[in-house]
Amino acid sequence: MGTRPLVALILIALVGYGATRIWPLLSGPSLSFTPQEHAVLPDGNLALVGKALHTENLWLNGAPLLIDEEGNFSTSLVLPQGNAILSLTATDRFGHEITERRTVFVP
Repeated sequence: MGTRPLVALILIALVGYGATRIWPLLSGPSLSFTPQEHAVLPDGNLALVGKALHTENLWLNGAPLLIDEEGNFSTSLVLPQGNAILSLTATDRFGHEITERRTVFVP
């Protein structure tokens, strides 16, 4: 076996590895959190808990939220009766932005 196929194989492996490492950075931030859409909060107490990956900044209805090193975040709110819209916005260091909205109800 010559050196050319070996060099080509190593080059393909390096490019493949690099692509798997850079893809999350290029794809932007991602969010997952509770409560679910249309959740009913009988007492109005909201515990917002989630994870934000590849995120530099995070806001809930325009107010900043703290994120730990692993991307975890949480906050508590007391909501008035009726519908409430939770708008969570995350940005990464490249300016990519994602916003997720959830409507919850307090009877």
